[in-house]
Amino acid sequence: MTTSVAPRSNEARSGTGRRTGGADGSPSAPTRRARKGTDVRTRVEIAVLAGPAVIMFVGFVILPVVLAAYYGFYRWQGYGAPVDFVGLQNYTVIFTDPDFRGVLWHNLFIVIGSLVVQGPIAIVLALLLNQRIRGRGLIRVLIFLPYVISEVIVGTGWSLMLQSSGAVNDLLQSIGLGALRNDWLSNPDIALWTLLGIISWKYIGFAVILFLAGLQSIPEELFEAAQLDGASYWQIQRRITLPLLGPTLRIWAFLSIIGSLQLFDLVYIIWGQYIASTAGTSTMATYMVANGRLSGNYGYGNAVAVVIFLISLVVALVYQRFVLRRDTAGALTGKGDR
Repeated sequence: MTTSVAPRSNEARSGTGRRTGGADGSPSAPTRRARKGTDVRTRVEIAVLAGPAVIMFVGFVILPVVLAAYYGFYRWQGYGAPVDFVGLQNYTVIFTDPDFRGVLWHNLFIVIGSLVVQGPIAIVLALLLNQRIRGRGLIRVLIFLPYVISEVIVGTGWSLMLQSSGAVNDLLQSIGLGALRNDWLSNPDIALWTLLGIISWKYIGFAVILFLAGLQSIPEELFEAAQLDGASYWQIQRRITLPLLGPTLRIWAFLSIIGSLQLFDLVYIIWGQYIASTAGTSTMATYMVANGRLSGNYGYGNAVAVVIFLISLVVALVYQRFVLRRDTAGALTGKGDR
């Protein structure tokens, strides 16, 4: 019985066949060098593209925070090297100062008021403007217009209209509502509500545009299926629209909270550097300027800036941990909550 053996090829006989890996299946040296070169090019591209942004972030965010924390341990007049080291004294004064607790309450009021006032109104306007109505584009522009106007123009305009002899009181008088005339800016009982109204007027357009963008991402098939099942308009909004709009609502609420904690420009422009405290509209940021730069105590002002930063950071981390966790899980890991 004979067994035929297939002849080996010339490459096999001569041992000159091309191999793509080692005996254990590991990549060959040329393959490893190619992969290493690709990794180096990728890192260089990342460094070139992200480098400018990283430099800007470090120079304009990280470095100022570090310097503010450093100067906060000194009694410093703003010029020369700080030499009068006071340790935690500035921070002790901050948390024992009743004025700071008052401005902290003002910021908390603005945070809650902005969410309660702007959120529902913006949702209703977004639902209306998401319908096919005549002049929808013009209405969207008019609602969004206050947001793009600079704070200086907004603050100056409202401060003129809300004076005792301003346009608002004159309008109330002309339509027979003179009893409602008031000192909208200097009356401590209503000045904070006035500030909330101005903030809502300016920033509600941003919320509307953000919600409209969220509504555009909801598939129309869901609404059509619900209508075929006999669901009413309000049932569709409550059961489909609002739950699917949840991520957008949570992002808007986060931006509103952080912005309210750092509110400064409108208060400073409308009420000025001295009236804000007497009118009851001062915030943590205006407190920082009044007790830091204007008082010549830059060390204390830097300490207040660090406290504002830490409060905002803690709020942001807690909000992300307990509210945005479901929304960011898929973006960070590629897997959504199941």
